[in-house]
Amino acid sequence: MSRFDSYDHLLRQGALDRRGFGKLAAMLGAGASLGALWPSMAGAQEEPKKGGDLAIGITGGATTDTLNPLPSTSSLHAATNFMWGNCLVEYGSDGSAVPELAESWEPSPDAKTWKFNIRKGVTFHDGKELTAEDVVWSLNLHRGENTESGAAGYMTSVTDVKADGTHAVIITLDSGNADLPYLLTDYHLLIMPKDSELTAGIGTGPYKITEYDPGVRVFGELNENYFKPGRGNCATVELLAINDPAARTAALQTGQINVMERADPKTVELLSRAPGIAIHRAAGGGHYPLLMRCDTAPFDNVDFRLGLKYAADREDIVDKVLRGLGKVGNDHPIPSGDPFFAKNLEQRVYDPDKAKFHMKKAGYGGEAIPLSTSDAAFSGAVDTAVLYQQHAAKAGITIDVIREPADGYWNDVWMKKPFSVSYWGGRPTADLMLTVAYKSDAAWNDTFWRRPGFDKILLEARAELDPAKRTEMYAELQAMIRDDGGALIPMFNDFVDAAVDTVKNFELSPQYGLAGMRAPERVWMEG
Repeated sequence: MSRFDSYDHLLRQGALDRRGFGKLAAMLGAGASLGALWPSMAGAQEEPKKGGDLAIGITGGATTDTLNPLPSTSSLHAATNFMWGNCLVEYGSDGSAVPELAESWEPSPDAKTWKFNIRKGVTFHDGKELTAEDVVWSLNLHRGENTESGAAGYMTSVTDVKADGTHAVIITLDSGNADLPYLLTDYHLLIMPKDSELTAGIGTGPYKITEYDPGVRVFGELNENYFKPGRGNCATVELLAINDPAARTAALQTGQINVMERADPKTVELLSRAPGIAIHRAAGGGHYPLLMRCDTAPFDNVDFRLGLKYAADREDIVDKVLRGLGKVGNDHPIPSGDPFFAKNLEQRVYDPDKAKFHMKKAGYGGEAIPLSTSDAAFSGAVDTAVLYQQHAAKAGITIDVIREPADGYWNDVWMKKPFSVSYWGGRPTADLMLTVAYKSDAAWNDTFWRRPGFDKILLEARAELDPAKRTEMYAELQAMIRDDGGALIPMFNDFVDAAVDTVKNFELSPQYGLAGMRAPERVWMEG
C-alpha cells in the first residue's frame, strides 16, 4: 500500500483527525494525487486493445429520460452520464478517491476549505478547453432550493465555490468534512462547459453521444481526445434499456448485447455454465428497500411501520429471491463492510407476534395495504412483494401486491406511492448514504422521514475529531432509522452482472454494478 493509499484509507476509516489530516496533506504537498494511477491501469494484467462495439443491456429506462445529469435516478442514467462526462474525482474500484478532472487537492487543517487543482489540456466534446469557471458553474447547478439535482443533499454543506485562477477551484464548507473528495464522485456532479445546455450531453468523457432515444437507446462514439490513458477503448458503446431480466438474459445469449446488468439470481447458476459467458459478482452497499412514506397515513404511525418491519422474514427473502447472492438487512442502509456499520445493533428478525402487537397498537383493522412493485425496481421485486405478502399474512396483515408498469416506475411510483419497492446502489461513505436519503431536506428522502435530531447528529458526526465518538454517532443514526424510519430493508444485494468472455477488464466495484457504472470507459474487447 502506497503512502497515498494509506492516507486515503485513513480518511475513509475516520482514523485521521482534522489536525492530522491537514498536517499529512501539507506533508504530501500539492502534487499528492491519492492514487495517481486510474484503477484499470494500476491493476491491468494485459494491454488494452482498441476497437470493437460494446452493447450493454441495462435497467431503468423510461420515455421521460433526458441527458440532463441533475435528475438522474437509474442505472441507465448513471452509465450514460459516465459515458459522456467526468467528475472532479473518481470512485476507484478499490474504494479509493482517485483524481479525475482534478489532478490533486489540498484541504485546510480543519477540512473546511479545499483547493482542487484542475487538469490542464482537457477538452470538452465541442473543443472548448476545461477551465475552473466550468467547474464552478457546473457545481453550482446542484446548489440552492430550486435545483432538481439528486446530489442537492450533498451540496447543502457547501457555502462557496470559486475559481482560483484558470485551473484551480476553492470549495468552502460550513464545517469540516474529510469525505469531500468522495462526495465529488457522484454521477450527478459532471463537469460541463459553462452556460451549456444541460440536455446536450457535452462533457469531457470517453464517448460522444451521437444517437439518443429516451428510455430506449443511447449510442456513443469514441472521443479520440480522451485524456485518460488506457481508458475509452471501444469504437462505439450502445446502452439498450431492457428492464425485464428475462429479456436481458435472452439478449445476452443471442448476441444482441455482450454485457448485461443485474443478472437474475434465478438464472445466475445456469448462466454461469453457459460457454463463453462470465459472471461478475461484487458485494457492496446495494440494497432493496420497501419504502413507507412517513408523511402519509397510516405510515405516519411508528407502530404501523414497526409492525410491517417485524412481518418480514428476511432470511426467506434472501434465500428465495437473491438465491444467496446477498445478505440480510436490518432496516438501515449501511452495509456490514462499512467501517461505521453498527455491528452491535441487534438484528431484527421475523416475529409475527410482535408484528401483531404493533399493528394493533397502531389501530390496524385488517384492511388491505397496497404495496407497489415492479421488476423495473430490481430482478425479483415482484417475487419479494409476494413473499412479503405471505409472511405478513401470518401476522394477520393483508398486503395487496400492485404490479406497476415497468415504464415510468421511477417517475410515477417511486416517491409517489405510499408503499413501494425500490433499490439503492451503495455510496462511498456512511455520511453520503445517510445524507442523500435520510437527511430531512434531502432531495431523495424517499421515505419522507424528517427528524431534526437526526440531522443534528449527522452534521456533528461529519466533523467529529474522535474516530470512536464518530463510530458511536453513526451507530445511533442507524438505530434511529431502524426503529423509527420508513425503510423496511430486508436485504443487501450483491451486484451480479454477466458478459461474454471477450469483454476484458470488468472491474468489480463495491458501489454499483457494471464496474461502478463505468464499464463503457473501463472495459475493452478481445477479438
